[in-house]
Parts: sequence; structure tokens; C-alpha cells
Amino acid sequence: LGVTSQTVSVAAIQNAPGNAGQPTAGSVVLTSLYVLKDMSGQQVASGKRTATASFDRPLQQFATLRAQRDAENRAARELADMLKLAIAADLSK
Repeated sequence: LGVTSQTVSVAAIQNAPGNAGQPTAGSVVLTSLYVLKDMSGQQVASGKRTATASFDRPLQQFATLRAQRDAENRAARELADMLKLAIAADLSK
């Protein structure tokens, strides 16, 4: 099981003086690759799942960091649910 995270700026529309072009929204993208092996080490199944969560980027730095962390947590919960379902489906075969 491996997980990668990427944060992407999605929009840049700030109109406040001194903030022109600053991103106002972002997305956190979590991607997981998994491989299931039997007791002998033979690969039984594998897959890839991706979860995305969006967040606002207010002008306050702490608020932006908190929003990003909350988005990461939401994406992680969603990814975990997707992996549970995918692995359960692979094991049922």
C-alpha cells in the first residue's frame, strides 16, 4: 500500500489590493496504489484509487493551512473507504 498527496491551486481571482492573482481555492489529491499477495507472495490483485477534496484559500495564512488540513483529512477518509471496498471486492473473487 502506498499513498501520495498533491495540493493544487485551482483558481486565482483575488481582487483585493496587493493580492491580485493569489489563489482562492485549492484541491488536495490523494492517490493510493495497493497490491494483495497470498501467503506464498504471489500477487492476487492490485489497484489504484484517487480521492479529491477542495478547500478555500482565505487571505489569513493560518485559516488557509487549517482548511488544507481539513481537506486532507476528508480526502483520506474517502480514500480509506474506497480502499476497503476495493479490497473486499478483490478478496471475494
